[in-house]
Order: sequence, then C-alpha cells, then structure tokens
Amino acid sequence: MRTRFKAIAALGVAAALALTGCSSGGDSAGAGGGDAPFKVIAFTSGNQTPVGAWWVKAVTEKAKEEGWDLTMIQGDFDFQKMNPAVESAIGQGADVILDGFTDAASIGSIVTAAKDAEIPIFAMDAVTEENPAFVTNITTDQQQIVDKTVGAIGDSIGGLDGKTVMVIGHDPHAGIRLRSNLAVDAFEKAGATVVGGEPQQVTNPATGRTEALNLVADYLSANPNGLDAVWAGWDDAGLGAAQALGEAGSDAKVTGVDALSETLAAIQKDGNFLATIEQPWPSILDLLVKDVQAYQADGTLPKDKFVAVDVTLVNKDNAATITPSDKLG
Repeated sequence: MRTRFKAIAALGVAAALALTGCSSGGDSAGAGGGDAPFKVIAFTSGNQTPVGAWWVKAVTEKAKEEGWDLTMIQGDFDFQKMNPAVESAIGQGADVILDGFTDAASIGSIVTAAKDAEIPIFAMDAVTEENPAFVTNITTDQQQIVDKTVGAIGDSIGGLDGKTVMVIGHDPHAGIRLRSNLAVDAFEKAGATVVGGEPQQVTNPATGRTEALNLVADYLSANPNGLDAVWAGWDDAGLGAAQALGEAGSDAKVTGVDALSETLAAIQKDGNFLATIEQPWPSILDLLVKDVQAYQADGTLPKDKFVAVDVTLVNKDNAATITPSDKLG
C-alpha cells in the first residue's frame, strides 16, 4: 500500500571500490531467537556520494546504539564486486538486510540470495513503487518533487506556456528516472517545449556536473538565448547547468534536487540557480530503523510496503535555514 504523510522536520561517484565490514556486537535477542546478537547486513552502492556517505556513518552509529552485529558493505556503483560481497555475507547468516539508495534492478542476485535464506530486505530510496524485493521501501515523493520544482520555475519565468526547458536526467537511478520523466510530462502539459522531447541523459554520476554543463553549453551554442529554464534531477547536474548558463550570459533558471551546500549558497546569490529540494533522509532512516526494531522484537513485518515522504522546496526564502545534505553528519 502506498502511504503518504507529512514527514517531521528533519532534521561525482568514485571509481574505486570499497568493501568494508564492521561489527557492533550486543546482547539483544534477534529475530532468530535466543541471546545471539541481532545480525544486520547493510549495503549501499552510492557511498561516495554525500548522502550515501552519511548513510554509511548513520547506519553504523544506529547499529552501535541498538547493539546490532553489523556488516557494512560499500560498493561505489561497482555491482560486479558489491553484489557477490553481499551474497557472501548472506551466506554467513543474518536477521535482516538494509539497502540504502540502491535500485532493485541492479541487485537481482542479492534479492534472490536473501529470499533463499529467508532474510527480509528493508530499503531506503531503492524503488519508486511497491516491489516484492523489499518488505518495505521508504523514499521521497517523486511527484511532489516535480510539482514543487516545476511550479517554482513557472512562477519565476512568468508561466510555462511557450517556454523552452531542458530536462536533465540519469536513468540508472530509479528516483531520478521517474522524476525526470514526470517533469517532461508536467512541462509539456503546461505548454512548454522540452528540448528533445525527453530527458537529456547524463551517463556517469562521477562526471555529471561536466556532462550537464556540456549539454547546456552545446544547446546554447546552437540556439543562443534558446533556454528559459533547466530542470535537473539532482543538484550536481543543476550546478553544471547553472555554470553553463552563467558563462553564456543567460538569465534562465535552474532547479535541482538534494540541497547541497554549494546549491544553497548559489540560490542565495540570486543567480541562475532558483531552487532545490530537501529530502528528509535522517527522518526516513529513523522510520526504517523503527520497522527493523519491530521485526527484531517479535518478527512483525512493516504494514506498508512502500512509503513516500513529503519534501521541502528550498528557495531564497528558506535556503539559509536548511541543513545541507552533504553536512548531515
């Protein structure tokens, strides 16, 4: 069941692979019964991103607080190495698995191994709808992200009808894929022309800013003053787009998603960067931990298989009050 609610106020990917294990033992009685420590496997493919790095640290701290025996596996988007590492950990036994920011489509072998071992996977931002791979997935409301950012652009440029907008996406990321396609639909419905009629794709998150800069610069080179706005599916791409617009002397506006420190500073300067989205990841992790605690206590699985949490539009009015996502911990 899809659940929507108002969340409480919350508060470049590297090529090298880091596979690490850490243990925080305790005396809590796990779902497996007895006095054995509650064993948790946690993994993320995006640990070199600011939010992914925060997640690794935050989960490790939560495990220490709860007395969990934690194995943390970090993958840097190298699934050929990460997936076997997680499967090996599953083979050693566990009570639950935590997935942070890794799309279900990329971890089929992990899902199969977990199901064979009858270990439930609790996920954050791993899918954009209910998925049998996870007993629950808690993420942010992608439609709300689009509604808020597209609305902000329309308000800023005097409406969208007849305007030209570039949408920048990255299809391998489930959330970005969904919201960028929703953005195309929203702009076209409002009467805007979307460059190419679809999201312009960044191929590699590690070079996302440069790729976005080049996408915008190349378009403006062929179409001087041809953009009214750029909608970017995440801040790093938005920062590249804003740089290209500024260098071209364009006053077109940019929105992103993430609320990075650099973005918040850019928004407060009254430049090309108009707005971004704060996603309340600490609150989401707290909700996920509560679900795991309930399972640890008596084997209760989450009632809601998919939960979409409200987000906050960040603009000049509130940018100074927002904790940047790269400063969460």
